[in-house]
Amino acid sequence: MSEHSSSNQAIIVVISLAGLIVLWAFAAWLGADPTVLPSPFEVWSLMLSETQSGELPKHLFATLRRVAFAFALAMFFGLIIGISMGLSAGLNRWFGAWLVVLLNIPALVVIVLCYLWIGLNEVAAITAVAFNKTAMVAVTIREGVHSLDPKLSEMARSFKLGVFARLRHIILPQIWPFVASSTRNGLAIIWKIVLVVEFLGRSDGVGFQIHLYFQLFETAYVLAYALSFVALMLALEYGVIGVIERRAVRWRNTVPA
Repeated sequence: MSEHSSSNQAIIVVISLAGLIVLWAFAAWLGADPTVLPSPFEVWSLMLSETQSGELPKHLFATLRRVAFAFALAMFFGLIIGISMGLSAGLNRWFGAWLVVLLNIPALVVIVLCYLWIGLNEVAAITAVAFNKTAMVAVTIREGVHSLDPKLSEMARSFKLGVFARLRHIILPQIWPFVASSTRNGLAIIWKIVLVVEFLGRSDGVGFQIHLYFQLFETAYVLAYALSFVALMLALEYGVIGVIERRAVRWRNTVPA
């Protein structure tokens, strides 16, 4: 993607998000009840005050820390499992059903079981979130490995590339779109599960704050904390993941037809 196209895409994203905020402001004005739907200006004011007090950065960091650890674990084990099952028909035959089972266990059940088995601590919280996402990553990566170009695999065998060279130069460049998809979907899902984990059994984090203000019926505070983390994820999506993805698949545009 050219710099011009990237610039146009950024402008479109900004205008689209601005339109969403305008729609929200109109709905708040139409409802005229800030206890049900506060305006964007009220929520923004709360974000600023909570930031100045130090509460918002403290809880954002707690949630971000859990998201980062759980995401790293889920991607690490998901990549290993997905690539292994994609390359080995035997492993896929024997353990494919396991992935189906793991995919269909509700996240809430995993969270509760981890808290019961491990205790109400950070290890249980991160384990529950990572466990929920690992199977989804593995399935996506497995499908990516199944879509590998057999001609490139044959070339790797002809040149007698080692396992790590084949992984680096043949497999990973081709499955990167699947890795990017897992990353994007993983972050979106993991932080939602982290909120549930914090809601049920943590004493800090965005989920804990949402639980607190839910009990107090403070809609504006709930939106302030939730949207703060959404803004952080948007920045990560368009400022980090998108850039890495474009660079990783640049080789596709240089391959002659």
